[in-house]
Amino acid sequence: MYISVLKSKIHRAVITQAELNYIGSVTIDRDLMDAAGLYEYEHVHIVNVNNGSRIETYVIEGERGSGVICLNGAAARSGQKGDVVIIMSYADITPEEIEAHNPKVVFIGENNRISTISSLEKHGQ
Repeated sequence: MYISVLKSKIHRAVITQAELNYIGSVTIDRDLMDAAGLYEYEHVHIVNVNNGSRIETYVIEGERGSGVICLNGAAARSGQKGDVVIIMSYADITPEEIEAHNPKVVFIGENNRISTISSLEKHGQ
């Protein structure tokens, strides 16, 4: 049996673009992808803090150091430039692996630059 758990998240990034006339996905700055351990074409969930929308899509690599967070295709309807989002990835692990698992959190500062990278603490520890 496997359990789907949070693998990593980019916390409170700001949408820099929304491109409706594109095939689909979310473009993310390569530095942010690396910090969160995201792979190109990886499945992610995006929560828009401003309007409450929740979508699923996949990641495509954006220019390193650009700070880009661009919603593409139909995803562009779920947010606009300036909206704050949380981008989450998940992993399937066994129950035996759960104790050693600590999701990575990339906290975002001004201009979508990395502020802090940390692991989530388990409750009660």
